[in-house]
Amino acid sequence: MGLAGKRIGLALTGSHCTLGGVLKQVGRLVEAGADVIPILSPAVARETTRFGTPDEWREKLFQLTGKRPLETVPEVEPIGPGRLLDVLVIAPCTGNTLAKLANGITDGPVLMAAKAHLRNGRPVVIALSTNDGLGLNAKNLGLLLNAKNVYFVPFGQDAPFEKRNSLVSRDELLPDTIEAALEGRQLQPVLLGPPAAGGQREGMTRDLGK
Repeated sequence: MGLAGKRIGLALTGSHCTLGGVLKQVGRLVEAGADVIPILSPAVARETTRFGTPDEWREKLFQLTGKRPLETVPEVEPIGPGRLLDVLVIAPCTGNTLAKLANGITDGPVLMAAKAHLRNGRPVVIALSTNDGLGLNAKNLGLLLNAKNVYFVPFGQDAPFEKRNSLVSRDELLPDTIEAALEGRQLQPVLLGPPAAGGQREGMTRDLGK
């Protein structure tokens, strides 16, 4: 199918340590000809961390996509009635956002974008980054793995001995997962082994919530 001409909503939530990896994939999406519309959760739009400031993330996204991010519920609400997107990607998706999505909670722009988009029966792609994916959030993960029109970037334990409940998706598989989701299929295998020794990124799954 390819990604040329596809309208991709890219919703970023507050796993700040993984934002840089996601942005590298945004560049690949744009190079493939996709029209990428960035959306920021309040955590990304307001919180400064050692990984960057909100203005730095906004500027990087603008340089990559040519668009200023959507940051409010009113800005994203037209996604549904206007059928503005072909696919919505939540990357990174924190455990907090995962839990709210699984339980029908809509309290910010990312979740409103997902709700508005799903009403059209179109795909939502989730790239996990959470410290409790195999803990309290495992039930929410199970719900969404079985939800219609929801697809996951393949994921695994990033540090199974140090953080046994932690799950993170592989950023480099994001474009392939999006293309598969647009065809109505889950990229496989969805469950991956841990990265090679030394491959763990510092603070990889710090989850600041939404």
